[in-house]
Amino acid sequence: MTVERTLHRVLYIDLSRKSFKVEERDDIFREQLGGSGAAIALLSQHCPPDCDPLGPENPIILAVGPLTSLYPLASKTVAMFKSPHTGNLGESHCGGRSAVSIRMAGYGAIVITGKSEFPVYLNLADGKVQFRDATTLWGMATNSTSGRIIREREKGTGLRSIMRIGSAGENQVTYASVTAETFRHFGRLGLGAVFGSKMLKGISISGKRSFPINNMKAYRSIYDKIFRTAVDSELMKKYHELGTAGNVLSLNRLKGLPTRNLQQGEFEDADKVSGESFAQHYLGRRLACSHCPIGCIHIAALREPYADEPYFYKTRMIGYDYELIFSLGTMLGGSDTDGLLKLMDAVEAVGLDAMSAGVVLSWATEAMDKGIISDDQTGGLRFFWNNYGNYIEAVKRIVSQPNDFFRALAKGVDHASSIYGGRDFALSFGKNGPRS
Repeated sequence: MTVERTLHRVLYIDLSRKSFKVEERDDIFREQLGGSGAAIALLSQHCPPDCDPLGPENPIILAVGPLTSLYPLASKTVAMFKSPHTGNLGESHCGGRSAVSIRMAGYGAIVITGKSEFPVYLNLADGKVQFRDATTLWGMATNSTSGRIIREREKGTGLRSIMRIGSAGENQVTYASVTAETFRHFGRLGLGAVFGSKMLKGISISGKRSFPINNMKAYRSIYDKIFRTAVDSELMKKYHELGTAGNVLSLNRLKGLPTRNLQQGEFEDADKVSGESFAQHYLGRRLACSHCPIGCIHIAALREPYADEPYFYKTRMIGYDYELIFSLGTMLGGSDTDGLLKLMDAVEAVGLDAMSAGVVLSWATEAMDKGIISDDQTGGLRFFWNNYGNYIEAVKRIVSQPNDFFRALAKGVDHASSIYGGRDFALSFGKNGPRS
């Protein structure tokens, strides 16, 4: 393993020319605060103010902070770009192994510009950037791409992260996400659509660098203090046991649980979709982001019988948390937990931001309830609270965009309501849906 300082190194990748270079940018990292500060400075240098968010001139900036790889809990990568969803600043954060892999590969930030003339994915390993033909991967779901293709093709050395998009990003749905590993995401503001516009299917990044410590005794003391404060906290213990889904019942008691497109703040079946209920009936495993001792990622195991094989079951592993439970659950009047998990899985497979998708579906349901939209506009698809079969079909149509209505939904609730009405109950602020 090599030992070197890497935070100030910026990797520049030009997809149009299939070229790359590395520059030392002490000015960026010394003058700005953390990864977000470095990312916004790089964005201001490389993003023309009037650029098309889905044009080749819109850069993708990925950056990490100075504590990444050194201390627990510092495990997020920040992405900066011009958002195709709002036309304004796009900022999205992702955990998993993404941040530590970037740092271990030898970089503090990555700047991706241009557009490939054919689908590609990037393999960043051993100080090189390889531009791989991804034509055969285009159209594949996020889990298929990661699990069976990129992971097998690119062995990598050291710690590795794989980021990729699904068909939502390829079709430039403005709230498409980027999946890292299997259960973490750059979820908000449409980074997946920017990947798709550049014909960039994904990125595999790996490295095995280590970092010198000048005062090991002081470092261990600080590390241990941060670690113990985190793992001994009652709040963090709750997140380990139940995940963020542990907030469902508390918010329901406070009448702050978003329900049926915010027509209510209290859900009568909250106990069925609570963190406690999911843990009791579905919890299959817990995961943690790199260098995080909490393990707040909760994965449900959904067993489904094969139609033609009695007593034989397939098991789907589906990530869940509070945001997904409210956006795809209570916001849709959902008490059918099997249906809710299947919708989570459908949204994951195509690579949509779950919160924006939930806002779009809940608006469409209320709009149909009030007669603002009809079967003629939806192509015969009916929206009913708690009807997960139809919601899953709607997700497919948002991605495939078979008619004007679903093309509008693919641009978000602000855009759809500006065409069809119902703006007074379209949950949009600055053209983006709520976070929680």
